[in-house]
Amino acid sequence: MRFSKAYIKTLKETPKEAEIASHKLMLRAGMIKKLASGIYAYLPLGYRTIKKIENIVREEMDRAGAQELLMPVVQPGELWQESGRWDVMGPEMTRLKDRNERDFVLSPTQEEMITAIVRSDISSYKSLPFNLYHIQTKFRDERRPRFGLMRSREFTMKDAYSFHTSQESLDEEFINMRDAYSRVFTRCGLKFRPVDADSGNIGGSGSQEFHVLAESGEDEIIYSDGCSYAANVEAAISKLVNPEKEELKEIELVYTPNCPTIEALANYLDIPLNKTVKALMYKDMGTDEIYMVLIRGDFEVNEVKLKNILNAVAVEMATDEEIEKLGLKKGYIGPYKLPSPVKVIVDLSVPEISNHIVGSHQKDYHYANINYGRDYTADIVADIRKAKAGDDCPYSDGKLHSARGIECGHIFKLGDKYSKAMNATYLDEKGQSHYMLMGCYGLGITRTMAATIEQYNDENGIIWPVSIAPYIVDVIPVNIKNEVQVGLAEKIYNNLQEEKIDVMLDDRDEKPGFKFKDADLIGFPFKVVVGKKADEGVVELKIRRTGETYEVSKDEVVAKIKELMKIY
Repeated sequence: MRFSKAYIKTLKETPKEAEIASHKLMLRAGMIKKLASGIYAYLPLGYRTIKKIENIVREEMDRAGAQELLMPVVQPGELWQESGRWDVMGPEMTRLKDRNERDFVLSPTQEEMITAIVRSDISSYKSLPFNLYHIQTKFRDERRPRFGLMRSREFTMKDAYSFHTSQESLDEEFINMRDAYSRVFTRCGLKFRPVDADSGNIGGSGSQEFHVLAESGEDEIIYSDGCSYAANVEAAISKLVNPEKEELKEIELVYTPNCPTIEALANYLDIPLNKTVKALMYKDMGTDEIYMVLIRGDFEVNEVKLKNILNAVAVEMATDEEIEKLGLKKGYIGPYKLPSPVKVIVDLSVPEISNHIVGSHQKDYHYANINYGRDYTADIVADIRKAKAGDDCPYSDGKLHSARGIECGHIFKLGDKYSKAMNATYLDEKGQSHYMLMGCYGLGITRTMAATIEQYNDENGIIWPVSIAPYIVDVIPVNIKNEVQVGLAEKIYNNLQEEKIDVMLDDRDEKPGFKFKDADLIGFPFKVVVGKKADEGVVELKIRRTGETYEVSKDEVVAKIKELMKIY
């Protein structure tokens, strides 16, 4: 492609709306164009990278034995009503009606659609297992679209769904997809980490996310330095180290003036936080039921774990008014001598604390020497604490660390969640009917493009890995009026095209500095600068990622580029 003919409109200034590197640089490099909040057109440069990512995904999915199909963006609402998710998905799912007043949705995901397709065709165990995938547009009406393609309303995803007769078969495909995803992100040139994760509103179990590592990542991931354990902070666990047990003491009401927080209480009584228990009041947003949640004073509640334990749609802290209606005093809440019935959820850390301090329901007073089992019990005892950097690894002698990541892939073991709700069954060897077991495997195509830029950029622009760069080489004649330079640039350009290497010839009548800045902004992995030594048949080859520069003869430049392409 000749730059003078290409639809590339670069910008000197960063649009005010852009906050993170990928959003800024894709707009400035002329890769995307905003048309509405969270909705972008993919311009030629950006679309070339999208297609390259798609091709890598297709090759690895096909290699893993999956088969490609294409499902519609518009889905019948009755399928979502049948699965039970019509009311669960919330305002992020766009609903619409056709001229006959029938309900439809713009596809946010494809579990219902694929289950409906498969159940109409498959009836025997002999047809299972298989894996079907497609690459399609998705639409989710995000409340706050932001960060460009990182959290847009319209985006491109690869969805895959597998169907099985046994858990063992599903487990095998889960590993197969995990390996396929690892190959995809490796081929895209990315530093990534697969981590244990929460399944969210998709449901199921055996969930893993694939995070592209970047400081700008929205997600916190926890990983061990002693083994391969890694998890999203929402699902992360750590080894519980308990304080030493003590002989149980008599309960005592203690005066604790101006101690409405656990930190103030610990300071006033001069005791370590790990000897205290803090009480928090949470509300199930689906039922409005309020729970007392108890956790060790130096720990934080993991609200995702709590939501899952309660089987709630969502949880949030109860308001002061809701707490007061229960006869409780904010800042002095505790499980001992509750003034009104309320269900109690206890973290695993709490029963291990001898003689702990809890609120008394009276301002400026706490009960000391309270013990779980003797003085109160709970409706549920479970791990609801948030793992953090510095905790002990649950599987080794190592410590946990924290990093930021961008979730670009997510794989699930759905089990029979959708097949049961939508009656997708098969007959076994004995003619008995069973629900199919399902796996779900999603990969964000456009988000992977944005995540790549978040991982690879500098003050001058994008630094593309060779495998997904829109163009690999930018050939730049320094003086467009110099016939020798232009002739040599044309020759190198044609030679690279013959070798099927994606190349751009910057034939614009612009100053060299202007061209160099555009080349760095767009992120060509290699620049071939044809300048003063063109008469000697020598050009300058520059590597975008490292800044290294080589002087190469015109006869060796293509071979050198092919050699470097294997590295970058």
